[in-house]
Amino acid sequence: MDATIALDRTDLRLLALLQTQGRSSNAELATQIRLSPSACLRRTQRLEEAGIIAGYGARLDAKALGLGLRAFVRVQLEKHGQGDIEHFAERIGQWDEVVACYALTGDMDYLLHILVRDLEHFSRFLLDRLLNATGVSDVNSSFVLRVVKQDRGVPLVG
Repeated sequence: MDATIALDRTDLRLLALLQTQGRSSNAELATQIRLSPSACLRRTQRLEEAGIIAGYGARLDAKALGLGLRAFVRVQLEKHGQGDIEHFAERIGQWDEVVACYALTGDMDYLLHILVRDLEHFSRFLLDRLLNATGVSDVNSSFVLRVVKQDRGVPLVG
């Protein structure tokens, strides 16, 4: 992302609309932010080229797809050499159950966001994959009881 790009109120309104109404046509977006379609398209392209708009996609309902169990797993590695970290990251990237992975400060090294069908699926993932990953020394799991606030996009400050 180009850190020098200046965002005005119109850019912020356009970004907010794209986060919540990503299927809107350029003409619909232009009408809502009171720009001509060509000006709206130029702004959108500028935001894409600057890396502020990282991509487009649909938000899917995990439960509707049969993924009814959501868990967060904190992982501690035995060793912290560059090779160990790269190996762990490579393995995590291969597992569809891991929808997000964050490197952390503090007593655990990583936080994994896991989506699976049920407790049996989670158990197989944990025992057959994660605990067998070379270099994992400890895991701590928490299951989501209910989602209080879902990811709604990046907060936009004007």
